[in-house]
Amino acid sequence: MSQRFTHLWRVKTTLARRKDEPCRVIVRGRGPGPRNILVEFGDGYRVVTHRYAIRQQQAG
Repeated sequence: MSQRFTHLWRVKTTLARRKDEPCRVIVRGRGPGPRNILVEFGDGYRVVTHRYAIRQQQAG
């Protein structure tokens, strides 16, 4: 199974060493309340954060 890392970590104040590191979204929170997401990096590290902590990678 191929893992596609379609997003980049963009927050420097949280996990500064991972800034601009590829990641993928595992789960998105839906419904009322905060829109949290579960993100996984290439080394298997997972973190729950807000949806603005990542950005989609540019194609090309």
